[in-house]
Amino acid sequence: MRLLSRRPRPAGDRGPCRWATGDLTTGEGVDAAVPGAGVIAHCATTLGRGDVAATRRLADAAHRAGSRPHLVYISIVGVDRVPLPYYRAKLAAERVVAESGLPWTVLRATQFHDLIARVTDAQRLSPVALAPAGVCFQPVDAEEVAERLADLAVGEPAGRVPDMGGPQVRDHVELTRATLRARGRRRPVLPLLLPGAVFRGYRAGGHLAPDHAVGRITYEEYLVGAVR
Repeated sequence: MRLLSRRPRPAGDRGPCRWATGDLTTGEGVDAAVPGAGVIAHCATTLGRGDVAATRRLADAAHRAGSRPHLVYISIVGVDRVPLPYYRAKLAAERVVAESGLPWTVLRATQFHDLIARVTDAQRLSPVALAPAGVCFQPVDAEEVAERLADLAVGEPAGRVPDMGGPQVRDHVELTRATLRARGRRRPVLPLLLPGAVFRGYRAGGHLAPDHAVGRITYEEYLVGAVR
């Protein structure tokens, strides 16, 4: 197994992966990392529009290698329903994967537990914690998503597979209070009704997958593990 990272291998790392250094945003080192790969699990992101070009560079490198690897891509539930610019980029990257001419699989997942926690933690110096009113999330454990992605990687190319959501759909105000309790912080939570098409999409639940609540670890269980 080979891992492609923008950073050199950390000193002292004795993990089982072979290490390749490269950058999907520039293409540097990518051609050298791809040859011989039977499967490519594409989990990198620029957190913006750069995802489209990065995905195209990876697919082009796979074609140049001549091995037609199975390209597996992790995406986000709701990229076609919530008009967030990052979601639009992820949706466009999905299209690059599907139109790449390579065998492919795309998995969409709901928000990871740690993302929900970071929204509250980023406000740790504020006397109040803000949360968007009327918005729910369905947080899922990142390790469970990784396990699902690994299973897909060793299976046959399947196109877009069923979405993967966490075990519970929870109001963000409630999730914020749970995070504060786990951190030992006492402060009020202020719900804010935020305007715009993005938050209308969130309030409509476009980013949720209640019919695919296959995750097992709840948000509170994640928080207990995170503070140990």
